[in-house]
Amino acid sequence: MRLATIRTAEGTSAVRLEGDRHLHLGFPDVGALLADPGWPDLAQTPDVTSSPASGADFAPVVPRPAKIICVGHNYTGHIREMGRELPEYPTLFTKFADSLLGAHDDIAKPSETEALDWEVELAVVIGRSVRRADEAEAVAAIAGFTVMNDISVRDWQFRTIEWTQGKIWDSSTPLGPYLVTPDELDGGVRPDLMVRTLVGGEAMQEDRTGTLLFNPVDLVRYVSTIVRLNPGDIIATGTPAGVGHAREPRRYLNDGDVVATHIEGIGGCRNLIVGARP
Repeated sequence: MRLATIRTAEGTSAVRLEGDRHLHLGFPDVGALLADPGWPDLAQTPDVTSSPASGADFAPVVPRPAKIICVGHNYTGHIREMGRELPEYPTLFTKFADSLLGAHDDIAKPSETEALDWEVELAVVIGRSVRRADEAEAVAAIAGFTVMNDISVRDWQFRTIEWTQGKIWDSSTPLGPYLVTPDELDGGVRPDLMVRTLVGGEAMQEDRTGTLLFNPVDLVRYVSTIVRLNPGDIIATGTPAGVGHAREPRRYLNDGDVVATHIEGIGGCRNLIVGARP
């Protein structure tokens, strides 16, 4: 099952992809759908409204998640390119809902930086409340997966040893276009999928989610030990090697660049970098 939140003339709408059509589900967004405990059945019983999937205007698949938990240093190649040791525990930081964009929205480069970077990430979407999850509870809590581009403002990120100030810039983080349920993916809740980033058509990142140090089930168990996870919450699982900051010479995103992040079986985000806007 593939779910999305699209923008319409009447507002946003949760939809299910069926062939070349979006079937509207009677909820304003996927987050609202997931908040209903019966969402798997409700997503199978759309109302009479549908619209063409081609040309859809995607909002973030969950527009207002209560929590966005991000994991750093989760692919061996990226850890090594950043000159760090393999971690014993997941490295966590957070984002806010205000940082999110739709999968095809423009990204406005902040005027305060010359170090705007890309990070393709497999994002876990939570489908039921869970705290201190065991294995079975963690598996059951995963509604599906989507694509995040964890756009990073590197010169601000590394001003201190805490990363948050480089990760939470307003309207900077594409999320979507679809939530894909685990039954549609190779590996299910521990998917083994190719992840890629292209900038201007040139390959920058390429790896498989099967090489994650901490897989999605591990992360749900770990994070839910700390804080309750609720429907619509997001866990971004980290990025592979190939970020611009680790290249020699370093390479960053500039006005006019097109950055495309893609995950096999899920889809991808494609975003134009534009000059700073007020």
